[in-house]
Amino acid sequence: MKKQKKGHRIASVDPGSIAEELELEAGDILLSINGHELEDIFDYQYFVNSDSMTMLVRKANGEEWELDIENHYEDLGINFENSLMSDYKSCSNRCIFCFIDQMPPGMRDTLYFKDDDSRLSFLQGNYITLTNMKEKDIDRIIRFKLSPINISVHTTNPELRCKMLHNRFAGRSLEMIDRLYEAETPMNGQIVLCPGINDGAELDRTIRDLAGYLPYMESVSVVPVGLTKYRDGLFPLRTFTGQEAGETIDLIEKWQRELYAARGTHFIHASDEFYILAGRPLPEEERYDGYPQLENGVGMLRLLSSEVEETLQNLPEGEEKAVEAGEISIATGKLAYPFIQTYIQQIEERFPGRKVHLHAIRNDFFGEEITVAGLITGQDIIAQLKGKNLGKCLLLPSCMFRSGEEVFLDDVTRTQVENALQVPVHIVKSGGCDLVEAILHPEYKKEPPVYAGYEPERFFEHRPGEKFSLEEGD
Repeated sequence: MKKQKKGHRIASVDPGSIAEELELEAGDILLSINGHELEDIFDYQYFVNSDSMTMLVRKANGEEWELDIENHYEDLGINFENSLMSDYKSCSNRCIFCFIDQMPPGMRDTLYFKDDDSRLSFLQGNYITLTNMKEKDIDRIIRFKLSPINISVHTTNPELRCKMLHNRFAGRSLEMIDRLYEAETPMNGQIVLCPGINDGAELDRTIRDLAGYLPYMESVSVVPVGLTKYRDGLFPLRTFTGQEAGETIDLIEKWQRELYAARGTHFIHASDEFYILAGRPLPEEERYDGYPQLENGVGMLRLLSSEVEETLQNLPEGEEKAVEAGEISIATGKLAYPFIQTYIQQIEERFPGRKVHLHAIRNDFFGEEITVAGLITGQDIIAQLKGKNLGKCLLLPSCMFRSGEEVFLDDVTRTQVENALQVPVHIVKSGGCDLVEAILHPEYKKEPPVYAGYEPERFFEHRPGEKFSLEEGD
């Protein structure tokens, strides 16, 4: 008996699309294109980007339709039940610094899923360890010319990498970087730095080794390990001292000077948190090389500062008269607090009628050592702001919410915060222009903006503006 092809179920068809013209419908099964069964979304995208194709589809009544399509490189308008057209690959490591292992019990199931899927590196910018990949996966990346691939390296010492990832194959998987380099595949790297483990001489070795992959290894970020209060039974780790953060910056900046002189790129970048821990000023904008590691917290505060300054300089004449007097509040994490306070002072000096109360929310949910705004929960905001004078509204950054929704990590909603604090809550995008506009004209922010990119479930994978890597230190 001939085995029936499994295929991929169509969830919906866009109105007016080629798929609708072909009378495809939700529930139809795409079986193959040009005789090839499809493994996932990359196979699909590869084959549909052809001058012509033959698509085999099984209809709901069991009929199989063979459709010949002359393609003009338009989107066919087919949406699948699973955006990957395949199950997500879970992480096979037990990293000593894994943030998900430090999560409290009782949260929604999706927050405990550790994915290490190379396909999400291209689709969403996630960072992967390579330990889940096989030779055929590397071959597909090279064949389809997929890039960039974002790699959680942590160390180029094979033995140490096995220890840090708690995976005996973690050292050998570094050899895949050689394959990608030989195929001229653009890459970015990430190092979660743990004091006494992969810093100091080990970090120096890692930077030297990764610089050998220039120009295809385009940039590397270094972020400090992030530790919650839920570490019982886990590998003993501690946070960096101010002196150690300064020593790390010194090493990275030494390499920046050398690599910029030799190769025209600074290449290796310390996250903003290192500069704050060391009590040092942020690097000038030019040293960020166009912010290739922005989503790993590298240069986010410098870019925000530049955008705020530029926005204030370019405000139209007479803007002072258009700004209504009144008080508002902003809540953020402790990390960004002093910087945002500076911006607020600049705005209040120019617009004396606008009074802004800035609140640094202590992270009681995860522990006080977690200071980023993206891990602030609704219950901490309510507990720490209840009874305070918040003015006409409370501004919250979009990074606190699940992408496209109004839900915090702890499942508290924006409406619940509004009801508890008895004040409207406005969600503000991450750019400096958005911040200035929200402060000056909160009356225009009655509905939350449509924002994208940040998913708390993906916080530990990569930062798009606000998405982070599975093993991200924050």
